[in-house]
Amino acid sequence: MPLVGLVVVAATIAGGISLYRFVVNFPGPGETLTLGIAITSLVAVGFTVKVRVRIRAGHHLIAWTETAIMIGLAVAPASLVVLSTGCGLAIATVLTRMTPIKAVFGTAKNMLVAGAAGLALHLAGWTEQSDDRSFVGPLALAYFIAVVLDELITIPVIALATGTGRRELFRADWDLRFGAAIARFVVIAGTVAILRNDNDNRLLLAVPALVFSLHLFHSNRVNARTEQQAWQRLARTTDALNVVDLDKVLTTAVTRATELFSADEVEIELRETGRLVRGSTTVSYDGPPGGIPSTVHGAVIVAPLEGHDQTADIGVLRLRFRGPVKLSERERYTLRTFASALCTAVRNAQAYAELARAAEQHAYAAAHDALTGLANRRQLLDQGNLQLSHRHADGVTALLLIDLNHFKEVNDTLGHAAGDRVLTQVAERLRHAAQPDDLVARLGGDEFAVLLRGLSAPAMAAHRAETLLGALHEPLDLDGMRISIEASGGIAVAPSAGGMAELLRRADVAMYQAKRTGQRTATYAPTRDSADLGRLTLGGDLPRAVADHEFTVNFQPIVDLGTGEVVSAEALARWHHPVHGTIDPLRFLDAVERSGLLPAFAEAVLDQALIAAGSWREAGFDLPVAVNVSPRSLLDPRFPGSVLARLRAHDLPPDRLHLELTETLTLSQLEVVDRVLGRLRDEGIRLALDDFGTGYSSLSLLSRIPVHELKIDRTFVTTMESSAEAAAVIRSTLDLGRSLNLVVVAEGVESEPQRRALWELGCTSGQGHLFGRPMPTGQLLATLRRGTGGRPGALAPALHDTGAVIRLAPGRRPNGRGRGDRLPHLPA
Repeated sequence: MPLVGLVVVAATIAGGISLYRFVVNFPGPGETLTLGIAITSLVAVGFTVKVRVRIRAGHHLIAWTETAIMIGLAVAPASLVVLSTGCGLAIATVLTRMTPIKAVFGTAKNMLVAGAAGLALHLAGWTEQSDDRSFVGPLALAYFIAVVLDELITIPVIALATGTGRRELFRADWDLRFGAAIARFVVIAGTVAILRNDNDNRLLLAVPALVFSLHLFHSNRVNARTEQQAWQRLARTTDALNVVDLDKVLTTAVTRATELFSADEVEIELRETGRLVRGSTTVSYDGPPGGIPSTVHGAVIVAPLEGHDQTADIGVLRLRFRGPVKLSERERYTLRTFASALCTAVRNAQAYAELARAAEQHAYAAAHDALTGLANRRQLLDQGNLQLSHRHADGVTALLLIDLNHFKEVNDTLGHAAGDRVLTQVAERLRHAAQPDDLVARLGGDEFAVLLRGLSAPAMAAHRAETLLGALHEPLDLDGMRISIEASGGIAVAPSAGGMAELLRRADVAMYQAKRTGQRTATYAPTRDSADLGRLTLGGDLPRAVADHEFTVNFQPIVDLGTGEVVSAEALARWHHPVHGTIDPLRFLDAVERSGLLPAFAEAVLDQALIAAGSWREAGFDLPVAVNVSPRSLLDPRFPGSVLARLRAHDLPPDRLHLELTETLTLSQLEVVDRVLGRLRDEGIRLALDDFGTGYSSLSLLSRIPVHELKIDRTFVTTMESSAEAAAVIRSTLDLGRSLNLVVVAEGVESEPQRRALWELGCTSGQGHLFGRPMPTGQLLATLRRGTGGRPGALAPALHDTGAVIRLAPGRRPNGRGRGDRLPHLPA
């Protein structure tokens, strides 16, 4: 409306100026009246004979008005032509019953065009006496200005009224418009030439017949082009519907139908799914019918979505217009064709979606357990192999294999239906206890597996396993009954070589090891793997090795982290095999335990350790010696008597012997273990819990076993600088040690930054390659005598000078120690 108003104001000014000039230069009533009537008639006819174009709900007319205007300007003053144009258009708009706003706009626009063209002729030096060769140039310039001004005024108004882009309207059929403009100019120039030669203006009455003939020719070209473009758009639209995604089909249909039928809004309603999609250039609503009403009110043209055979009516297509619209025969046929193509596209997309859903269900069923919904063995193997192929980039990978103990009794007592509910509840608990990156699977029966991915260190697998098995600790609710479920778990860390099948086999070995020993979890160790043929071969050599004293003991010093002084040494057994050389205890200890030679082996190692401690004492280094104890030894009630006898034989006080127990301590006969450990402690022998933090029973063992010392496993120390989890385990262990007044020793200290970090956290003792590797007793004695920095018995420089004031972290204090141990030299 503001743009139309601006045009009307400008036309009013142009009309006023023209009226003023006409009155001032009035030539006389005779010829002026004839010219005025002729030009008025010519403009009225030119406006009436036009091409009708529909855009959305509006009909827009392409008339020959500028042709009449230019002919009039060639034979009459511009002021008369402007006034005659206004009169002619006023008469034509009344006769054609045009709406007031269109009538006013059309009249004002053409008066401006007449005024601008007349001004251009005047500035170009136009005179009625110009020769035939000189009048064409000014006339062409004036016509060009008239055409350009008509486009610049008309197209923005149509674009704003219809919501169509101005560039789109400028580009639409430009070739036809250009050709029509050339043809009109030829008519204009020819008519002017005839009039100038005959000097008879009455020939202007013959111009409408010529204009009408050209109009018919141009209309046919416009209609042919419109038909061609309509079929091309229909072909492109049906091709665009040839997709298998239903959302894309509906979106394409809505946006393309808006363009194809020049509609203000398009709706597609599907009956089967109860879905309505509405929009124009974009989708504005997608939901159930009746959700949000349309904002376009006016004509609605409805087409059913049915196939060519009219047997499948799946919905309805609605074209909405803001005003009254009547589709042509060609548009009605296009609508039927489009609706049929859309029906086919929707049915194809629905069929494809159903096939995709079926394929997805089959793929899901092939990779998941039908009862619990967990991953099955196939998915576990596939994802495990994929994970192992990227093991270096994704951290440590481990597998926890879980087997429910005595599950058969549930099935036999309560029935298989109850057993299935138990399995479902176990699966749900494992799923909730697992980390987001873990893969929980059911392998069949009562066997489950959890693939642990992205671990910061191998030792973290045991902690994650404890969390998962702890989720099964609470009784299950089954039809009002409380049923306790026990489970055994086997942990295996991904091997450096081998795929998921090998990892699963190792976890299975560890799981059955846990069942045999009565533990809740066990970690895979090659020494316990019955598939290790080399270990089986070594088992046959054990009797000879014990008889020939092939087992020797090396000693690794344990130092005070603050002063660097040695406070004790750990005895580590080695087998010097005549053929295989030195053999690590991990390869032969399990065979020793099962061979029946464990008592003889233990006495041999204990004798060598006590002899070494006696030699160090005689040399002035009164150091306790730590000896690892097999869990099977603790099941022997005679074990404490044997240890005490060896101490008396070597004349050493009991507190000079530390017995290190592993967290994989056998608990199946805990009463026997309690009696054995209680007697050892009562006699003054100090007990240490080795590899603390790697087993599930850390805290429960501390509540049952009277230990004096905790040893932090080396895997936590190695990764403490890069793993927040490992650092948290160390910090928690130190806090626990302080609370229980226990000594805490860190294993695997290999660098000064690790030593200082541990000391600052409150750890007072450590062992590792930083201070010394395992060595024979004579070499260790020589090392003690040599010392460091002129200090015998010290293997590292002190962290602080004697007498220095040390600010300790809040809550940090030295661990409690028994008699005979050395406290770090901390100043008061």
